[in-house]
Amino acid sequence: MSEDNDGAEGLVSRVRIIEGQPLAARAAAYASLHDELARRLDQAPPEPAPGA
Repeated sequence: MSEDNDGAEGLVSRVRIIEGQPLAARAAAYASLHDELARRLDQAPPEPAPGA
């Protein structure tokens, strides 16, 4: 996701665009979005443990 598509509004906008595509393209777009979100999650700093 680009910097101007960060946050919930950007995600909702992307999902709306994906939903307007034909089924085969939609599946590929969702797979790409999943990969991108998983990559970003893997790169995020870990949250501190409760009570730390």
